[in-house]
Amino acid sequence: MASMTEAPITTYQLYIDGQWVDSLSGKTYESTNPFDGRVWARVPDGNAADVDRAVAAARKAFKTGPWAEMTGRGRAKLMRRLADILARDYEALALAETTDNGKLLRESLGSAASWQDWYNYFSGMADKIEGSTVPSDRKNFFVYTRHEPIGVVGAILPWNSPILLLTFKLAPGLAAGCTFVVKPSEFTPVSTLEFAKRMEEAGFPPGVFNVVTGGTAEAGRALVQHKKIDKIAFTGSAQTAVAIGRSSIENLTPATYELGGKSPNIIFDDANLDAAVNGVLAGIFAASGQTCMAGSRLLVHEGIHDALLERLVARTKTIRLGSPTSPDSEMGPLANRPQFEKVMYYLKVAESEGAQVVCGGKARPDIGELFVEPTIVVGVRNDMRIATEEVFGPVLSVIRFSTEEEAIEIANDTRYGLAAAVWTENIRRAHRVAHALEAGTVWINAYRTVAHNAPFGGYKMSGWGRENGIDAVREYTQTKSVYIELEGATRDPFVLG
Repeated sequence: MASMTEAPITTYQLYIDGQWVDSLSGKTYESTNPFDGRVWARVPDGNAADVDRAVAAARKAFKTGPWAEMTGRGRAKLMRRLADILARDYEALALAETTDNGKLLRESLGSAASWQDWYNYFSGMADKIEGSTVPSDRKNFFVYTRHEPIGVVGAILPWNSPILLLTFKLAPGLAAGCTFVVKPSEFTPVSTLEFAKRMEEAGFPPGVFNVVTGGTAEAGRALVQHKKIDKIAFTGSAQTAVAIGRSSIENLTPATYELGGKSPNIIFDDANLDAAVNGVLAGIFAASGQTCMAGSRLLVHEGIHDALLERLVARTKTIRLGSPTSPDSEMGPLANRPQFEKVMYYLKVAESEGAQVVCGGKARPDIGELFVEPTIVVGVRNDMRIATEEVFGPVLSVIRFSTEEEAIEIANDTRYGLAAAVWTENIRRAHRVAHALEAGTVWINAYRTVAHNAPFGGYKMSGWGRENGIDAVREYTQTKSVYIELEGATRDPFVLG
């Protein structure tokens, strides 16, 4: 496999209505490799006019033509064909993501190898979107329901896992019969454009899938404010979701939001410490901590606090930073300059609040300009900014607790509620605490795993709605009730009934 430093600079176009086209702005911008800072791709700087034509193409495809007339069985065939193409090309797509965002290639490969599973799984639902008959309280009426596709979806993607988080939206949306206009992050546009090539090869009709890239906020703003968008599907920060909600409120556009977290990783005094340390590493230092589900708050029982911390610090100090494509690397760079500066800012905030850095805490310009050491901060109170605000980087806050009740109280004392973990050998405690935690996903003696058939989403400021699992398809449909009068009888037209 070629290294990402050997890849030539490639110029891309927008994908609209089944065609590769330049932006109407006439402008492009550059995508840089966060590991070495090298420009490796040029992409169109899409604007509101580009969004208009993409939405028009998606609406036309939704209303008329082959996609509008296609049965669920037909959609399923296309989705399975796409799954086969993704299985064939997962290495190339993984390399594109790693080059764009600096994630370890071995993690990108592991993720990319699973994308086919989503399309195969949801293809099985495409011909099973069933309504129901409703018992009528009037003998002369037959009543039933239909679940119809919601329409044109505006999908806005983050930079940390673009294709996986697109897939969370696209697979159930295609099964339901929706069409899409996708706006990838300005920092990671290339993998989504490469994905569009595979959609085209799979044979999806023109307009079903459209991609508008943009280096500024214009394209994204135009998408969420567009009057002919029927649903917004967004993954990113809670602050951006609030802004999207305000922008889209005039149209009352439905939305699903998969947002951030300040997830607690809770370790009780009877836990397997070796397994727990491994889980802590997975929760906060994998992907350089740039995951919405990062276990950024470590809650440790006072009886094992010192022993666990000693093991954790020792292992953290051995984490190898380096090139994302090297099989020896365990952490790559942060994905972009603004994120690097944000993480460094929060390290200063933590120390100003009285917390102590016991491991890491420094930039590593000797490795690359966007590298930050894996960092452990102790002496943290749950009301400190380092414990309440999402850092989205390799920074772990350690908090002591003494009782199960205190652990639950600390864990839930946050505006977020995306994920959590419980480490204990006591099966009763495991379930008891899992039930009490205010989080959309709870792992027991594990951390950071998702599946196509298990719902994913958050409580509180961590999101609206759910992605993945059977019910995800319903997020892309709307329900219609149909009343059929059976007897041709007349009634008083001025009385309900």
